[in-house]
Amino acid sequence: MDMVGGGPETKAVFHVTRGPMSLPSFVHDVAWAFAEWVNEESYKFAATGKADYPMVAPEGGKEPLRAEYSAYTMGSDHDVYQDSSFGIPAIYLNDWPDRYIHTNFDSAANIDPTKLKRAAFIGAASGYFLAQMQSHDFDAVNFAVLQGSAFRQSAWAIGSLSVTQDDRCSSWEFKSQYEVATHHSFPRLAPRPSDAVDPRPPMGCLYPPPRYSDGPFFRRAREPKGPPAVFGYDYFVDHAKAAGVPTPRLLSYEGLWGGGEEYAYEVLNFADGKRNAQEIRDAVSAEYGPVPLEIVVEYLKALEKTGLLVEVK
Repeated sequence: MDMVGGGPETKAVFHVTRGPMSLPSFVHDVAWAFAEWVNEESYKFAATGKADYPMVAPEGGKEPLRAEYSAYTMGSDHDVYQDSSFGIPAIYLNDWPDRYIHTNFDSAANIDPTKLKRAAFIGAASGYFLAQMQSHDFDAVNFAVLQGSAFRQSAWAIGSLSVTQDDRCSSWEFKSQYEVATHHSFPRLAPRPSDAVDPRPPMGCLYPPPRYSDGPFFRRAREPKGPPAVFGYDYFVDHAKAAGVPTPRLLSYEGLWGGGEEYAYEVLNFADGKRNAQEIRDAVSAEYGPVPLEIVVEYLKALEKTGLLVEVK
């Protein structure tokens, strides 16, 4: 949780934020299932004065929660957990934007006890459910993931209108793989029944883009672990000058749905020794918008020179 509980005066929107697409996981859909339930119950209470579970604190507001299910955003501790060197799915609950954050008006007086109570419930209920998951929970989790998949596919369909046919096709191919991986991420905790079927993949293309099997291929070095940039320190910047590496263009690139920081985070995460540069480019393009291949290759080679990546021969 980060800056949750902001009252109406902060103009903050409460988000249940999904993880990066380099780490498909069902846990975010579980969290959203609880958040959506709180949305519905709190709206009933706000609209009618009656609800089975209004989730209202005695000294708090009576407004509905209106939580949003949002794509991955950076800026808190969840970046470290979900980095590829750790690969721990994290549920990120946050208020954004908050007009008072990090100002002299950022005080406890702006907290709405009702909103804080609801955020705490979503976090606690999600954690408790995940810790207690058993085989009889498979259907409930599967339903939550199917709902999440429908939500994502709707957003992706709208976004696909902004890109070329080739990028649309490679994007849908990657997102199909993402959805299947998300569905396969929970049987370890809730064993999969023998009659379970894979989700129907998102819409595809009549003429898929060509596959590229040639390199270069890169994987993470064993050390250092974690994202290169954290609060107050940037490993890449610290080592690039000594290695004679100019600032890669990717770090200042602005895509349709993300900027240099997001692209850089995911390029490193996708470098698993199995994806080549073209496939990494297609993956980050699907997530944040098309980016030229040469910019991605330049950044991969810069990461290699600074010791973050190793080329797989």
